[in-house]
Amino acid sequence: MKETILIVDDEREIVKLIEIYLQNEGYTLFSASDGEEALSILEAHQIDLIILDIMMPRLNGIEACMRIRETRDIPIIMLSAKSEDMDKIEGLSIGADDYVAKPFNPLELVARAKSQLRRYQRFGKYIPANQDEITIDGLTINTAKHRVTMNDREVKLTPREFELLKLLALHRGVVLGMETIYEEVWKEPYMQSKNTVMVHIRRLREKLEQDPQHPRYIKTVWGIGYKLEAN
Repeated sequence: MKETILIVDDEREIVKLIEIYLQNEGYTLFSASDGEEALSILEAHQIDLIILDIMMPRLNGIEACMRIRETRDIPIIMLSAKSEDMDKIEGLSIGADDYVAKPFNPLELVARAKSQLRRYQRFGKYIPANQDEITIDGLTINTAKHRVTMNDREVKLTPREFELLKLLALHRGVVLGMETIYEEVWKEPYMQSKNTVMVHIRRLREKLEQDPQHPRYIKTVWGIGYKLEAN
């Protein structure tokens, strides 16, 4: 059964456009013209994803997102005609999962919706709570300080390498596919980005492993993806 999506925007033409593309994908749809109406629909129906405009009457998208996050952990994609960085940062900082600026490509919005639904289906119910420090056989990852040490020796990682390592560490022993890794670390839909993931895995191994050709930590599961599991 396809998921249910709530579209919240006071511009009826925008709502109709989004509905056309999402209906083609088989999703069940609800729509609202402001935040207050959206909250009422959430109380009455099971909603799996929200596409939420920022600029609306009565209750705007920022305020609605904050209210939703008080009780629900479902994916929220913010829409706004504003494209400045501060607007994007504000939306993401109060709990949104993604941000799309108007005018947008409807196919891109559909791809982002699918990506968020996949992510919540995979991780939403069992991703571990944030830990300040993860230790695996001499490898220590301090998530609060963004610091990695190997046997008390600091390992310098780029922000992307750190996020990749943290993702694998939080799911120790679980095989994560290329698509999952890319969408979790790069925060955008997977578009045949296999080489991007492979290059970053190789760089991580060069920094962490004594013998990158025979890795101790980051293991390849051929045809599927990678997992972090010390010998």
